[in-house]
Amino acid sequence: MGLCISQPSANPSPSPLELDLQPVQDKSIPVQSNSVPAKDGTKTTSSAANDRRQNHAGHQNGKKSPFFPFYSPSPAHYLFSKKSPARSPANVISNSTPKRFFKRPFPPPSPAKHIRAVLARRHGLVKPNEASTPEGSEAEHVSGLDKSFGFSKHFGSKYELGDEVGRGHFGYTCAAKFKKGELKGQQVAVKVIPKAKMNTAIAIEDVRREVKILRALTGHNNLVQFYDAYEDHNNVYIVMEFCEGGELLDRILSRGGKYTEDDAKAVMIQILNVVAFCHLQGVVHRDLKPENFLFTSKDESSQLKAIDFGLSDFVKPDERLNDIVGSAYYVAPEVLHRSYSTEADVWSIGVIAYILLCGSRPFWARTESGIFRAVLKADPSFDEPPWPSLSVEAKDFVKRLLNKDPRKRMTAAQALSHPWIKRSNAVKVPLDILTFKLMKAYMRSSSLRKAALRALSKTLTVDELFYLKEQFALLEPNRNGTISLDNMKAALMKNATNAMKESRIPDFLLSVGRLTTEMDVTIIFLYCSTLMASCDASFGCSLMHYNTEGWILRSSVQLH
Repeated sequence: MGLCISQPSANPSPSPLELDLQPVQDKSIPVQSNSVPAKDGTKTTSSAANDRRQNHAGHQNGKKSPFFPFYSPSPAHYLFSKKSPARSPANVISNSTPKRFFKRPFPPPSPAKHIRAVLARRHGLVKPNEASTPEGSEAEHVSGLDKSFGFSKHFGSKYELGDEVGRGHFGYTCAAKFKKGELKGQQVAVKVIPKAKMNTAIAIEDVRREVKILRALTGHNNLVQFYDAYEDHNNVYIVMEFCEGGELLDRILSRGGKYTEDDAKAVMIQILNVVAFCHLQGVVHRDLKPENFLFTSKDESSQLKAIDFGLSDFVKPDERLNDIVGSAYYVAPEVLHRSYSTEADVWSIGVIAYILLCGSRPFWARTESGIFRAVLKADPSFDEPPWPSLSVEAKDFVKRLLNKDPRKRMTAAQALSHPWIKRSNAVKVPLDILTFKLMKAYMRSSSLRKAALRALSKTLTVDELFYLKEQFALLEPNRNGTISLDNMKAALMKNATNAMKESRIPDFLLSVGRLTTEMDVTIIFLYCSTLMASCDASFGCSLMHYNTEGWILRSSVQLH
């Protein structure tokens, strides 16, 4: 539902409920290799505010990476199957996936039946042969839904609405200008969502939540600026920054389908920064893709902005979501298994990274259900050109993002400390909410397990220490190198927005406090002092991760 600046297509793609459920036969494009995703790529599930035309705004088999060996499993391990999804015996699926030459527009894959049913339930959509939904007040009267949001009703007095620049299934986007004040004449993008399209309570809540998230998160350098939300009897108006540089997908295509490693790093750093920020606030985007990142200007070095928070949701640190949403090519395996959290966003970033570096999709099929099977069963190919010519670190980075086990997938903050990113860029690693999760997990461990963890701490590497040193510093230790619960609260609140209240992160921190005293927290960060001798450090800290065998020490921080 990202705000876009391109003109509406002369042949807009049909609503998901109007698509033929038979496999799409694409005879016009030779099948040879994975191509970049179509701009009108089919979504698994949409929200009343979900369409990019509406707004502007390591390793697969559990092997330890030689570059970035530690992983960050979710503490909620009991919510996952003990066994990873089985590999497909079919060579055509497990070894590689077909790709196609660049040619647009691609016909959208046919949606799977069960996803179609989810979409219909979510938005109350009717079948094509049924009567159309009444417009305006008649629709509200028929549904009996309260479509009043409490937004300002003075949109017309503040903005001059211009031409339509994009249209989606649930609304459209127009250019507009401020009528008065300091910003008079400044161009903005306005997403207009007709209330007649809001046919279910869930659809109404989607719009309400989107505005709440935008209002809470706005201000980050890589997130579209939110100005305000308005409503009248017929529509909701969401006013945001106008990004005239176009979509990341367009830039990829204009470069012949792929980026150089250095240019791809610059893009990935911006994406990881904003996603790590969202995750710290307890917000999961759920629809990350090249179409949902816009450049502020046509300049090659212009800033990248994340848009389209129509599918986003608040998620508590220990919570798992179960509704299937997102876009087919970018959906994570655990989303299809209906048990996921912020790790699903990192998978989507991995798909984007794969596309940036080679210009192809890691998973492809002619139908949406086929795409889902590939996501669950197939491994992306790293043997076809240009992968053999790319650095080993670049491949390791992508593989660690596309690990099918979310417990072994890097977090966005950890990805920023990966050697491929940090060795050629001065990257500031943000505070990772995973730190607090793992502390809580460690405090719940038995004495015997804690002793084993101390012994295992000696397996840590320099790359692991880099990430943990940054995290330790962000927790603002006392002068004697200890960290109290007050230190942790201060560090968290320093990065807090109103979104944290919705995701109950402060409550989670209080639950950590009930498990420990200040001395206990200090011990957690000090028991690896002997490990730090080789690193010229006075002391260190350690955190725990859960693997298939149980809680093990995966992280240690040096303190100079």
